[in-house]
Amino acid sequence: MQVQLQLYWRYVRKGQNLMLSNEQGQEERVGGFRETRKGIDAYAATFGYEPDRSKKGFPSIEDAKAFVESFKPWELYGVHGATVESEVREEVQPT
Repeated sequence: MQVQLQLYWRYVRKGQNLMLSNEQGQEERVGGFRETRKGIDAYAATFGYEPDRSKKGFPSIEDAKAFVESFKPWELYGVHGATVESEVREEVQPT
């Protein structure tokens, strides 16, 4: 039986996070970006120290997202061949 996983961007305060979610609703943040006064900062998740997976000063959101997705950080969780949903999901509101 194959587990259904979803890979999507979600709005968060001052940016977006790249999320990996399973069918039980468990989520893992695998990357993200935030807008600052000096530009856009982005990172792709890692299990070790890899400074090349974080970068500051992107000129656009599209460039920041492309940077994060280029590392395929979801593969750290054994997910291969996944595609990121095109629509950005709304921020989760605390209950």
